[in-house]
Amino acid sequence: MTQVTPIILGMSLKMYFDVHRTVAWSTEIAATIQQHPAIRQGIVEPFLLPSFPMIPIVQEIFADMPMAVGAQNISAHESGAYTGEVSAQMLQQMGCRYAEIGHAERRRYFGEDDAVVAAKTAVALRHQLTPVLCIGEPERVDPAKAALTCLEQIDSALSAGPLPEKHQHIVVAYEPVWAIGATQAAPNEHVREVCQSIRAGLTERGISHRIIYGGSAGPGLLTEICDSVDGLFLGRFAHEPAAFLKILDEAYLANGGVFET
Repeated sequence: MTQVTPIILGMSLKMYFDVHRTVAWSTEIAATIQQHPAIRQGIVEPFLLPSFPMIPIVQEIFADMPMAVGAQNISAHESGAYTGEVSAQMLQQMGCRYAEIGHAERRRYFGEDDAVVAAKTAVALRHQLTPVLCIGEPERVDPAKAALTCLEQIDSALSAGPLPEKHQHIVVAYEPVWAIGATQAAPNEHVREVCQSIRAGLTERGISHRIIYGGSAGPGLLTEICDSVDGLFLGRFAHEPAAFLKILDEAYLANGGVFET
């Protein structure tokens, strides 16, 4: 049987859910992935980024299931007198695998600049957390300019070192800022061209990577762009379990799966 590269489906709950809704949503999703052929056959690799206090609870719900758990943010500092911060070391010790870094909302609302993003990327890599590095052009431009901006953002994020070791890679979440929170994702051809150029640039740099698309990603999108991305980074359009199931079905079919009739 031909080995397929799993499709990544990442989900961020942001701060939409309270404790009860997080538990209810996670419980329903756990029941779905436990039975779904995409998960059983390793065709899809899902990961979930809940709010900090919910990480241990979510990990318990998904115990013994292939749902990786991570954090929506990490501190740029290793440790110390940084009230309210959460360190990469602590998250790694808790069993987290991913750390989201550089999201446009962190930049806009919390003043995180390129130096902070680089420091967070470096500390994540030092503690064997896979960075989910959010990149994207602020305003709509042509694909070539967008890709150049994205590669500059990646270079900046990796400038504080260390570069990923041989057994490590980064997940690049391409999220054009102008598409975040929009009624629909960026145009398919734009996403394809930008992600193809990003991949070429990262391959040339020798950086192991996977590329996922975010920015109002939802059902129906993956089928259109799966030739250029490794998966999706889902926000509000996966906050209904039924919508996530549609996307899971789509990922299964896109990677050669066949539902029994």
